[in-house]
Amino acid sequence: MTAAAAGSAATATAVVTGASGGIGAATARQLAAAGYHVAVTARREDRLAALVAEIEAAGGSASAHRLDVTDRAAVDAFAEELTAGAGRPVQVLVNNAGGALGQDPVASGVVEEWRQMYETNVLGTLNVTQALLPALTASGDGTVVVISSTAGLGTYEGGAGYVAAKHGEHVLAQTLRLEIVGTPVRVVEIAPGMVKTEGFSTTRFHGDTARAAKVYEGVAAPLSADDVADTITWAVTRPSHVNIDLMVVRPRAQASNTKVHREL
Repeated sequence: MTAAAAGSAATATAVVTGASGGIGAATARQLAAAGYHVAVTARREDRLAALVAEIEAAGGSASAHRLDVTDRAAVDAFAEELTAGAGRPVQVLVNNAGGALGQDPVASGVVEEWRQMYETNVLGTLNVTQALLPALTASGDGTVVVISSTAGLGTYEGGAGYVAAKHGEHVLAQTLRLEIVGTPVRVVEIAPGMVKTEGFSTTRFHGDTARAAKVYEGVAAPLSADDVADTITWAVTRPSHVNIDLMVVRPRAQASNTKVHREL
């Protein structure tokens, strides 16, 4: 890719959705350090503003854009604003917005939670990718990154709603890669396993911090947001002819979605 060197004026834009915390915020910091102007999006404007201030204080370039990826009209308006007169090509899109809700069995799963997970993880990725794909193609050197999950490659009890959504996101990335082969756009999928961030499990369990803490109980070193951001930035900054189709990233203590070593 052809981003500017860190510390100089950014010559290309990288968009990161779901950037108000966790993996999204960590990725924005690292892509800014790699020389991109980072357009960060999320629904929490205060967090975006703080992230932009942090990036700029470190010598990077960033802009904040409040965005709900499930609102197609808002996504289209964002894409139009971003490409209208920035003077920088949009070269990178990191589809990170998503998340899990609940851990109920299929027999008692909450339909609205399943719908919300599908709309955010799958349709949100679809909305932003469709809106920005013309600009990524026009850049002559574009990359679409989809942050899926190991849940998109296997299943586990109590996870069907989230697993179904992440399988959908995984298939979206696979199919897009087939459909746009021959264009100057790469499609990269990063599938993290157990990542400990400040909000993922707490959101999943509706604010129950004790239940969220049990997810990581006894695991000496789950992945961090920075660990995943490292893999994203590495994949994006490979030479343009190199496509990282799929990277599965787990902590050493996790062998599968259901096999985790815990020191209790």
